[in-house]
Amino acid sequence: MRCAWRSETVDAKPAAIRHKAGQLRAPVVRSFELVLSRVTTFAIRGIDSLRVTVEVDVRQGLPAFAIVGLGDRAVREARERVRFALQNSGFEFPQRRVTVNLAPAYVRKVGAGFDLAIACGILAATGQVAPETLQRCAVFGELSLSGELRAGRGALAIAEGAARAGLEAIVLPAGNAREAALVPGLDVLGADTVEDAVALLRGDMPSVSSAADEGPVDEAERADLCEVRGHPGPIRALTIAAAGGHNLLMAGPPGTGKTMLARRLPSILPLLTGPEAIEVTRIHSVAGLRSDGGLISEPPFRAPHHTISAAGLVGGGPLPAPGEATLAHHGVLFLDELSEFNRNVLESMRQPLEDGEIVVVRGQQAMAYPTRFILVAATNPCPCGHAGTPRCRCTDNDHARHQRKLSGPLLDRIDLVVDVQRPSAADLAAGPVTTSDTARADAEHARERQRARLCETPARVNAEMTAALVSEHVRLDALGDRVLRTAYEAGRLSTRGHHRVLKVARTIADLAGQDRVTADHVRAALGWRLEEAGDAVAAA
Repeated sequence: MRCAWRSETVDAKPAAIRHKAGQLRAPVVRSFELVLSRVTTFAIRGIDSLRVTVEVDVRQGLPAFAIVGLGDRAVREARERVRFALQNSGFEFPQRRVTVNLAPAYVRKVGAGFDLAIACGILAATGQVAPETLQRCAVFGELSLSGELRAGRGALAIAEGAARAGLEAIVLPAGNAREAALVPGLDVLGADTVEDAVALLRGDMPSVSSAADEGPVDEAERADLCEVRGHPGPIRALTIAAAGGHNLLMAGPPGTGKTMLARRLPSILPLLTGPEAIEVTRIHSVAGLRSDGGLISEPPFRAPHHTISAAGLVGGGPLPAPGEATLAHHGVLFLDELSEFNRNVLESMRQPLEDGEIVVVRGQQAMAYPTRFILVAATNPCPCGHAGTPRCRCTDNDHARHQRKLSGPLLDRIDLVVDVQRPSAADLAAGPVTTSDTARADAEHARERQRARLCETPARVNAEMTAALVSEHVRLDALGDRVLRTAYEAGRLSTRGHHRVLKVARTIADLAGQDRVTADHVRAALGWRLEEAGDAVAAA
């Protein structure tokens, strides 16, 4: 957009005073030209993108270059990158007063992804690029001093924002083109240098959009359940967790295979659906974890160290970023050595486990991060790990301190509790109990039944059902209702635990291919609950 104004200044004195030697003085005329251009780009906000308009004002005056609009240090330093990138690429940088505004000004702008948009705005304001070419196009990318474009994070979120805004094309670094091409209906133009970007805008270069790949990107060898010897009970618990999206806790002495079992849960989870794969890819792209730019088709698996902070686990920080709970969205979050985590860190998991999202408020801005994942935890029964055996050397105080690290509200959100003990010598010598392909087929069959049942609800799996959905879709027979009522009246279950037992029972029935939840399914769900709840089964 180029605008020109002409102003006229006339002497305001009366005509009698201005009259000199019988003539009127001619009015004083001053003219100036103001050039203003606008370019559309996007800023990362949470795991989504926000449209930002880059306004470039070039006018006469002492040479100066200012960037306003609440940008961080990386944005302010764009002045030097843009100046030398344009000059080193053969373009003219105006020796005038240049002011760049990033609107809306109340939103904090972070990162170097605005470089290319600022450069294109300056070129459009100085007539080196036709402003009309930028009206239906978004621009995004970081510049080097030589004019090269560097790939950045969040390209998928940027491309989705451009499509939502009704733009026809997006110009961005070639390294991000493959990821941005996952968005349908958008012409993705990848450029290696600022010269290539300008040539694409001018139409001097053919616009070649990158095609999105289909299928999985990573074909790395996955761990398989066939490598596990013994442990039929824990493998059954893993299958139930995969089928219904339930949380799982494995407890037992060290070296019994808890970590080995947990790391094989992703191998029996069904592949991500199309919308789930796009969402997971966007999250990992915003976090800067994607290097190939392809679509993530397998459920993510995250295993943070026990020294992690609360912000690192659930998200946040001075510059809010997704935490491990969000990076595990639609996948598995594995907390090994659960009792070694800081108690405050574990307590921060309670709300994300219940609501499926975490809301971070920073600078009067709220950002929501999704946290729909399967929590798998492993812990030892005591500090030495040999509680209840002659090998245990822990005192009563050690046991009490160990138990206090795991709060009741957190354990109440665990659906399945498994005691993992040493397999016998015969089990170690025997063949595998099952394979990942077999367990995955069972889980996929159960999820197909859930999808058909919950297709008109926000829930995807049984674990995400609300209380109203549980009342609608989990109907017990008379004996099953009596078994659950007995366990609840014994005081071993909370109201939350009561509903979670019903969800697990529904999943067990789905694995069995049954529409009705029977007493056997309820007994099995109670048996997988906390040990205290399992004791009440015998009384029913």
